[in-house]
Amino acid sequence: MPVMGPIAKIAFKPSHVFWVSLGVTSIAFHLWLIFSGLIPNLISRPIHMMLAMPWIFLYMSKTGFARWSGAVFSIVALAACLYIVFNEELLSDQYGSLEGAFQTSIAIALIVTVLEMARRAISWPLPAITVVALVYGIWGNNLPGEFGHPGLPLESFLGAMTIAEGGLWGSLTGVSVNIVAIFVIMGAVLNAGEAGQGFMNLAMAAAGRLKGGAAKVSVLSSALFGSISGSASANVASTGAITLPAMTKLGYPGRLAGAVEAVASSGGQIMPPLMGAGAFVMVELTGVPYTQIMAAALLPAVLYFLTVWVGINAYANRYDLQPFAAEQQPPARAVLVTAAFFAVPFIVLLERMFVGGYTPQYAAASAILAGVVLLLFDAGFTLDFKRTVKRFEKVALAAGRQIAMIASIILCAGLIISVLAQTGLGVKITSLILSAGGDNIWIALLLTAAACLILGMEVPTTAAYVICISVAGPALMKLGLEPLQAHLFVFWFALLSTITPPVCGAVFIAAGMVGENWLKVAFTAMTLGVGLYVIPLGMIANPAIIGLAETPVAAMASFTKMSIGLGAISFGLISNRPIAIKLALFAGGMAAVFFDISGWF
Repeated sequence: MPVMGPIAKIAFKPSHVFWVSLGVTSIAFHLWLIFSGLIPNLISRPIHMMLAMPWIFLYMSKTGFARWSGAVFSIVALAACLYIVFNEELLSDQYGSLEGAFQTSIAIALIVTVLEMARRAISWPLPAITVVALVYGIWGNNLPGEFGHPGLPLESFLGAMTIAEGGLWGSLTGVSVNIVAIFVIMGAVLNAGEAGQGFMNLAMAAAGRLKGGAAKVSVLSSALFGSISGSASANVASTGAITLPAMTKLGYPGRLAGAVEAVASSGGQIMPPLMGAGAFVMVELTGVPYTQIMAAALLPAVLYFLTVWVGINAYANRYDLQPFAAEQQPPARAVLVTAAFFAVPFIVLLERMFVGGYTPQYAAASAILAGVVLLLFDAGFTLDFKRTVKRFEKVALAAGRQIAMIASIILCAGLIISVLAQTGLGVKITSLILSAGGDNIWIALLLTAAACLILGMEVPTTAAYVICISVAGPALMKLGLEPLQAHLFVFWFALLSTITPPVCGAVFIAAGMVGENWLKVAFTAMTLGVGLYVIPLGMIANPAIIGLAETPVAAMASFTKMSIGLGAISFGLISNRPIAIKLALFAGGMAAVFFDISGWF
């Protein structure tokens, strides 16, 4: 009988091989772009869309009709993208104006495909908003009053979105191609190995012995995991699978356990380095270097988790929440060894950026190489061929799927931005905000916050941020905000919908995992996550808090003052003290948060 080698023992299905191969191709393409030099945008960005389409149209399809219709969409869009790629030089000379019926059909095919990609990826709200924007662009000249526009030739309107470096192939898509995809690959590499367990072990060692330890472990592990996943829902599903059963066994009320996980997981989208891809979009929209955005976002993110920590202490006193038992704590050696599996890539990332002076994407590529080497080993530093193959398959599938999801959102959002720019609607909405606010910055901020909350209930955080900052950002900056202040404010408030009813994705998932009524979980999450509502406004009142890189002393002073104020607010809302004390704590905390001391430094 012949002896079977390790490769022969691994069963491969043709469909599985296809998806793994496509994932590898997507990873190789995006890494190749970093090292290959300048590739024309009308080549790299359509290829990015081509690699994303099969994941959305075929991999995610659940029914036969969805697969067949997805295949049709894929073939049509593939042909349209290839036309753009092979005619890049010709199209560049047309300056965004379509010529002939064939090019018009190419443009329509691309737009319809992107709308359907977004619908299948994240449901109908974002495509619906995009359709409204497109209808406005084509027929908005018939509207009376200031919100009408002079009219745009159809060839120019559609051409600017499909054959020029705007719309589908604009700077937002460039962020998805050149930066976001690389960090998604990095996250997939870390998640496929021992890094996830390293996050959990480190959090357990740091907080497991404290009162309310299971909740605090959830906060720390979600902050660490969220820094690479950038997704509140993915964070709940991954860390929650461990922390939610642990909290339930230790007697936590279901509404509290679910709220802790939802609030902690939502914080992953404001914690550098990923910030749910928002940091990279911010780089493109503000022109501020990525390292500066990381520095600006760090202290507010830490404030958020500190506020949650204080809230957990208050709940621990109310419900006598016990720590993990000693036998449940991981051994010190296991903590150190597993922590190294995420510490090494992170150290490489930071060293390449801050010491080597390389771009974020180049630094991330270096961290990916370090992470790939670590995939060969487990916590015992043993080698196993079959385990390694499975890990690489996991990386390929996760990276391909996640890159496609983000591409679907960004491509669709790019159409909206193009309409705003071509029609001047963004300027008109800015004027409306200014007139409604009466040149009062706080009224304008509250109007913008309401718009972010409403839009965030319908579309993912990054898309809500892009749309809101496009229409409200200029108004806020005209009223005196620095660009980075305005962008961080809008980004934070676009995140509110993860825990705020009626649409609160992180809460829905956490409530389902603990079997609790989602409204109870949502209201507890809003109380525990009060920092998400207060800190963005506090960033406006205390501009020094985002100036860690330029004025570290003033930034740390503002951080200390705001942390005391937010702690008082959280404890006042949650503790079981007499109502007079609770009101005093809340009022004193608000005063501390909004009293600016930056002028003292």
